[in-house]
Amino acid sequence: MTLAVEDMHCGGCLRSVERAALRVPGVATARASLAAKRLTATYDPATTCEADVIAALDRVGFEAALLEESKEDRGDQRQKYLLRRVAVAGFAAMNIMLISIAVWSGEGGDMDPALAQMFRWLSALIALPTVIYAGEPFFVSAYAALKGRRLNMDVPISLAIILATGMSIYQTTEASEQVYFDAAVTLLFFLLVGRYLDEALRVRARGEAQNLLSLQNGIVTLVADDGKQAKVAASTLRPGDRILVAVGERVGADGVVAHGTGEVDQSLITGETFPVTVADGAEVYAGTLNLTRSLEVEVTAADDATLLAEISRLMMAAEQGKARYRVLADRAAQIYAPAVHGLGLATFVGWLVFGASWQTALTYAIAVLIITCPCALALAVPVVQIAAASRLFKRGVMVKVPDGLERIAEIDTVVFDKTGTLTLGEPQLLDAETIPAEMLAAAGALASGSRHPFSRALVAAAQERLGSVEAARSVEETPGEGLSVETAHGEERLGSAAWCGVQGAGGHTAEVWYRRGAEEPVCFRFADRLRADAGETVAALKARGLGVALLSGDREGVVARTAQEAGIDDFVGELKPAGKILWLEERANEGRKVLMVGDGLNDAPALAAAHASMSPATAADISQRAADFIFQGRALSPVLEAVKTGCRARTMAFQNFGVALVYNAICVPLAMAGFVTPLIAAIVMSSSSILVTLNATRLAGGPRS
Repeated sequence: MTLAVEDMHCGGCLRSVERAALRVPGVATARASLAAKRLTATYDPATTCEADVIAALDRVGFEAALLEESKEDRGDQRQKYLLRRVAVAGFAAMNIMLISIAVWSGEGGDMDPALAQMFRWLSALIALPTVIYAGEPFFVSAYAALKGRRLNMDVPISLAIILATGMSIYQTTEASEQVYFDAAVTLLFFLLVGRYLDEALRVRARGEAQNLLSLQNGIVTLVADDGKQAKVAASTLRPGDRILVAVGERVGADGVVAHGTGEVDQSLITGETFPVTVADGAEVYAGTLNLTRSLEVEVTAADDATLLAEISRLMMAAEQGKARYRVLADRAAQIYAPAVHGLGLATFVGWLVFGASWQTALTYAIAVLIITCPCALALAVPVVQIAAASRLFKRGVMVKVPDGLERIAEIDTVVFDKTGTLTLGEPQLLDAETIPAEMLAAAGALASGSRHPFSRALVAAAQERLGSVEAARSVEETPGEGLSVETAHGEERLGSAAWCGVQGAGGHTAEVWYRRGAEEPVCFRFADRLRADAGETVAALKARGLGVALLSGDREGVVARTAQEAGIDDFVGELKPAGKILWLEERANEGRKVLMVGDGLNDAPALAAAHASMSPATAADISQRAADFIFQGRALSPVLEAVKTGCRARTMAFQNFGVALVYNAICVPLAMAGFVTPLIAAIVMSSSSILVTLNATRLAGGPRS
């Protein structure tokens, strides 16, 4: 089962959800994903059901629902929910502070006591609805935690806000000068800013697996034994059925070609951009695109038994495994909440023991709770993430996940896919300078009548060498074979080896033949080309002490040649998606942390499984969804820039934690000793937040690493 659990906010929540699910009899495994806000569990349906797990989560304070029943795309709603409360808290804090300044400046002067008391009640009228409305995210979370008999970061926050507000209302009724509405609302404002920044970077239920399976769902043409055709849902197909795949349609199931010859774009499965020629008996896969001729396919696997469905399952498994990572803030928060409660309680009890009144003891305890509120801690990582994301965005890299920068700073190995990642994914004519100019011009003229990738590459090479190419007229295209035209020299053909009368050519997919009349055919060979700075980027990564490898589904010889050109010593070819994940798991078992850079659907499970992942903007949509970073442009240098920025961001996050630690080490003893009022505590707490923010802004506008 897969459940949507929207109330998970930190690593502690994640572990509570997993433990609660595992306590249900019949549940074998339970893995939660903080980024996707999901719980995936395996269970025995004879012993339990989804309702039992949902009820178990409800008992510990988490609302869960079946994924199909949960609302999709709730990320924007959550951000708007928080942003409204940030605005209300900020507006109220400014107004209460103005009133407080008026009262402070009038004390000991000529301000009438009745007027000062009116100002305090005015502050209370502004603060009370603000605290109720803007504090809702913290109160609801704290209540759910306490209901489930656990603690989280929102419990001490809520306690500090409620006590400060409640104590101030009591002091106002007693006409006391010790009111701290400004402290409570200012504290709330800064905490909401931190929560909003974190939410802005949180990736909501991504659903890569469901999006992936949609490629094979839909309507297909079923061919009956008597030849009649009918439109049916792809999910109803069974092995042995025959389907007709028209030009431009995606294959609805795995199978073998029963009748027909043509070209199929298998880049979604193999990652290779070159079309594959298929004929009777050739295997085709669900989700691949038929380019040239109609094909009749006999189904061998359908619905959830296809290779595409297997990739989907690999994606889900890899994503859940990756969710075990705990971010810096979660690790710090694990011990923070109990420590804060302990300090507050010790302050209250200690002052009572020393003979102070309960009001004085509670005031000092409130000051401790406020001064230890994790504002700097809550902002320490999000503000660095925002600054680093801004820096990378200016350099063509988009950060997609809040923990992506922490992950990429920890990597010790970089793995590249070949086609479309290390290379541009664009065929390029080899040895163009050695081909006779006359032949190149004639072949280019014929190729001008086609949009095939090889034809475009041939025309581009001819134009680069000869300046211009005059397109041939009356060109005829035979789907799956090639182009032909009648000229004074006889019939000219450009296409496959068989089309041009060449025997025993080896069937290389990366070659096109040209034949004019009875003359000897000419072979045009094509290869993908490296990104211009691929070698330089690989060398720079190695110089940083990182291992570099190349994994590809392409032929071993092609992969070896590409690796040699890029300066990569470690490479493996002819790998399927499961093979790439196995390679990554082997490195993970060795203690290695890998950055995977890929672009194809076949790379998506590996991108989800790797410690960190990047994908070019030209990648398949599913790969972009699975990646932690997306980079633009034709250069590979953004990969290096992301690694450098991630390392700098981690350093600054630790600096911010250091600021928060020093701040607490100095201020907490002073607050416990009674030298800090709740108002001063709020001001100091706000100052520490501003300090960590200013530190982080150095990263956004800093020089290139």
